[in-house]
Amino acid sequence: MGLRDIKGIGEKTEKLFAKVGVESVRDLIHYYPHTYDRYEEPAAIGALKTEEKAAVFGVITRTVDVKPIRNLKVITTTIQDPTGTLTLTWFNMPFLRNTLKRGTRYIFRGRVIQKQSRKVMEQPEIFTMAAYEEKLHSMQPVYGLTKGLGNKLVSKSVTQALSAMGPGKEYLPEDIRRRYRLADYDVAIRHIHYPRNMEELVEARHRLIFDEFLLFLLSMQRLKETKDTLPNAFPMKRVWTTEDVIENLPYELTGAQKNVWHQIELDLKGHALMCRLVQGDVGSGKTILAFLAMIMTAENGYQSALMVPTEVLAQQHYKGFARLLREQGLEEKIRPVLLTGSTTAKERREIYEHIADGQIQVIIGTHALIQEKVVYDRLALVITDEQHRFGVRQREALTQKGEVPNVLVMSATPIPRTLAIILYGDLDISVLDELPAKRLPIKNCVVSPAYRRKAYEFMIKQVSEGRQVYVICPMVEANEEIEAENVEDYTNMLRKQLPADIRVQMLHGQMTPAQKNDIMQSFEANEIQVLVSTTVVEVGVDVPNATLMMIENAERFGLAQLHQLRGRVGRGDHQSYCIFVQGKEGEKTAKRLDILNHSNDGFYIAGEDLKLRGPGDFFGIRQSGDMEFALADIYQDASVLKEASEAASLFAEELGDFYERNSKTIRGSQNI
Repeated sequence: MGLRDIKGIGEKTEKLFAKVGVESVRDLIHYYPHTYDRYEEPAAIGALKTEEKAAVFGVITRTVDVKPIRNLKVITTTIQDPTGTLTLTWFNMPFLRNTLKRGTRYIFRGRVIQKQSRKVMEQPEIFTMAAYEEKLHSMQPVYGLTKGLGNKLVSKSVTQALSAMGPGKEYLPEDIRRRYRLADYDVAIRHIHYPRNMEELVEARHRLIFDEFLLFLLSMQRLKETKDTLPNAFPMKRVWTTEDVIENLPYELTGAQKNVWHQIELDLKGHALMCRLVQGDVGSGKTILAFLAMIMTAENGYQSALMVPTEVLAQQHYKGFARLLREQGLEEKIRPVLLTGSTTAKERREIYEHIADGQIQVIIGTHALIQEKVVYDRLALVITDEQHRFGVRQREALTQKGEVPNVLVMSATPIPRTLAIILYGDLDISVLDELPAKRLPIKNCVVSPAYRRKAYEFMIKQVSEGRQVYVICPMVEANEEIEAENVEDYTNMLRKQLPADIRVQMLHGQMTPAQKNDIMQSFEANEIQVLVSTTVVEVGVDVPNATLMMIENAERFGLAQLHQLRGRVGRGDHQSYCIFVQGKEGEKTAKRLDILNHSNDGFYIAGEDLKLRGPGDFFGIRQSGDMEFALADIYQDASVLKEASEAASLFAEELGDFYERNSKTIRGSQNI
């Protein structure tokens, strides 16, 4: 059954679904809600909070007024209860004049905003008491959308897909489900979309994230079993070239960098395969260690491959490595190449030829490195940057290009050691726990939206001094169900707010790789002064001249992710700043964000965030985008991760058969 078999999905809608990553009925079933709209008891008008959705019960006190304003018809009336008066407005719904009569009572539900001295509820839903009673305490799914794709259409399509699916196949053994209190798969997949209450949602989510973690850990086990049986096919000798490079760097390596480099060097010289994770906070200097390992590998006559999640980052690493070779006088000895999805067919054929005959020693790129046509000569070292963005299968594919190579994984995700041991069970772990001495601490502040005017003035000041600015928004475009800043509208607004000589451009994940590369190159060259972006800049983008980051709706991100985002500034010699705009106010939100003011330690920040979390706090907040699980969050769901790890160990033999039988089918819906 294809998407087009679902009623209401034609060619145009099918293309819209493809924009959000839904290309099959299976994808649709596993396109989980972003959050849920909960229908609560009506509140008193006097207790309403701005910027929140609520329901109120009141009597209409004024005849409905219809006013034409430009191309709109604005409908206005007021309601009252014993605690106060509330203004209601709708757009282009003049028929309400015949429905809403003075003195009648309804329940109105919508988002409340402040307009001067009065509270206004815009475009509210209208219910009779009986109609609202039917929805009371229900939870309606809210999905990630794109322009032209409405929430009602997605919800209706999911309902049809679940109906067509019939009873879901249960693939976990009963004793595991009983031991870990797991709901049946069929129940979980239906309740994750349409829970009747919070208890059903928590149970459904628990089952599905258990599955995600379990399948991931079983994949890691297979990888470990493969490596444990193989010796190092590429034992290396220490080379003085790397010592010369370290000596001639324009800065001194930190003590932590020296220690970790010593561990990597010993691994490469050893008889066992290197399988090492280098975990370091943002800006701790992981990249130079990768470059040193690649130089050592080339000097021993072998090839190395550095695989990164985005073309922007691949370009950056390629330029950085080529620059290092020039500065160290090694460009004649070591030949690197860049291989990405944007590489032309002609260039690709030539690159393939020179990789196969050994003329190219260092290959830097994206998933293009694992295409079947790439044949390596003597691939001795594979380095993956933020490896979870690839997943185990891609990493496994790269390690199967000939003899099994040494593996080095670099990660800036601040994962506590206990969790890292579970997630990276096949790897030895090194930690870079020291930042370069000359790096100035970033100055932070948490502000309300009322501060934006001053923030824009500070933005102009930074640009006038030759610096550059990032603005981060949680969404690409406006969403009818989610109140949050989006890249498209924000970019247009800033172009009007800022002086004409300041170039403002947008960047987001829906752009083509070529578009993203062009924009980042222009930003690096200071041809763009203000870059409005989604979290696509979270990993690895390095523009030392960028000194200010402004993050809108900061409450919608986990603190670990906010910490990684702000790591994009503070990478040069100038003082840098990060402004966190708190779109939704609240004591708990303010307390969370205030943690960022008191620490630049990613591990501490992630730990403190967890202490403030409670049941249900997973709505709209993810600690990190790196893990790429559909539902699971390694911080929020650490206890489930530990359970899945225990299950993978205790039921290894039973799950081995289960994994072999079901991994292809199940993994179709899992990012592992």
